[in-house]
Amino acid sequence: MDAVARIIRAIEARTFMEGPELCREYVKTPKMWLGTSTLQPGQRGNIDIGHDVSQEVFYCCKGHVLLFDEKQYYELSGGDAILIPEGLPHTLINIGEETAVLVWAGAPGE
Repeated sequence: MDAVARIIRAIEARTFMEGPELCREYVKTPKMWLGTSTLQPGQRGNIDIGHDVSQEVFYCCKGHVLLFDEKQYYELSGGDAILIPEGLPHTLINIGEETAVLVWAGAPGE
């Protein structure tokens, strides 16, 4: 079996809103998922209830955000990443003065 790489164009991403948070899901397979979140200054996304059997990573590409896990705030700026363990609820809040863009990925897929 020959494996072949596949480009996923922005136009192919599944686009959806989680409150005011603009999400684009580029990849969702049984093994993993990958997408982006965009928040305007002052916006707060909906709470993600967490993933029962999957870890998730957020990488802040641009902006200044808080990730809140219903107990603690974690501050992220461009270039920072955070690992979310299985089952931990979380939400993003843009506390900066510019649009925030984050990449998220998780595994195994759900």
